[in-house]
Amino acid sequence: MRITVFGSTGNVGRRVVTEALTRGHEVTAVVRDAARAHGFPPTVAIAVGDARDPQAVARIADGQDLVITATRPAPGSEHELPAATRGLLAGLTGTAVRLLAVGGAGSLTVPGTGATLAEDPSFPDEIRPIALACNEQLDLYRADPAVDWTYLSPAALLEPGERTGRYRLGRDDLLLDADGNSAISMEDLAVALLDEAETPTHRRTRFTAAY
Repeated sequence: MRITVFGSTGNVGRRVVTEALTRGHEVTAVVRDAARAHGFPPTVAIAVGDARDPQAVARIADGQDLVITATRPAPGSEHELPAATRGLLAGLTGTAVRLLAVGGAGSLTVPGTGATLAEDPSFPDEIRPIALACNEQLDLYRADPAVDWTYLSPAALLEPGERTGRYRLGRDDLLLDADGNSAISMEDLAVALLDEAETPTHRRTRFTAAY
């Protein structure tokens, strides 16, 4: 499969690139600044472009089977995430290229409460802006009538860790373990994403993965 990854230099994006390569896929890593295109294996193709630019998206996605976006703007630039979503959707409209997006957990419903994670009083204020941007991101996907998209919300705690290949799947509810925790490693999130890429079961909908 020919896979293009936007946000390829980020924590999740680099793990997605690694997981895709491990499975034998052809990977193109997209960077906004060519100077940041370092640390990738020599088999990775590099493309320079901005997800906010529909023409760049269309150019880079031409001939690809799948686009994965794992973009995550820096603090203070959260508005870039919905803009990137609009660019990706516009750039892929009219193509047969599938789009998989790594989103946020804030819109997941906390079991037994009827409220989303971002609405919980204990939700950290410092990450509320990106959570709200992710919520807008999901709304944009759900409103899109044309693109073959899938949106993956991670568990509440997403950190670098071990690749176990083990995870559980859900839809719109936060997945909790027996101790009430919600977590997954970035490595296993990449596994869940590539499993979905290879065996599509959540087309035009959101799903979530956690331990």
